[in-house]
Amino acid sequence: MADVTKVVETTVTGLGYELVDLEISGRGLMRVLLDKPEGITLEDCELVSNQLTRVFTVEGVDFDRLEVSSPGLDRPLKKEADFVRFQGSKAQLKLRMPMSGRKNFVGILSGVQDGVLQLDVDGVQVAIELSNLDKARLVPVF
Repeated sequence: MADVTKVVETTVTGLGYELVDLEISGRGLMRVLLDKPEGITLEDCELVSNQLTRVFTVEGVDFDRLEVSSPGLDRPLKKEADFVRFQGSKAQLKLRMPMSGRKNFVGILSGVQDGVLQLDVDGVQVAIELSNLDKARLVPVF
């Protein structure tokens, strides 16, 4: 898995995109989520898909189906840089271990320092260690 991730990340970043997430299922499905500042188009997905297919053939990466798409409005937040980039945005977090008796939080991302995320939950600042995050996604605001 680590080798595949490195191959995908190298290819995607070499084409000028950010690898947001890579999911590999046991049934041969590989899902690649990518982003760029001005957003992702269908042509971007097609370009990356074609390039990855060629690279996988050369590298001997086994897969049955490849899906390349944008992360969507409810983009997953994976890296510390994501929390910095989307500071001021609303996010939904699920923790691995409960904090104050709860695992789910929704609030405004206030910043990250030394691996600790500051989240404004209804006017109350909550400090959450990034290592305790199970899942984090942006919440679309319409």
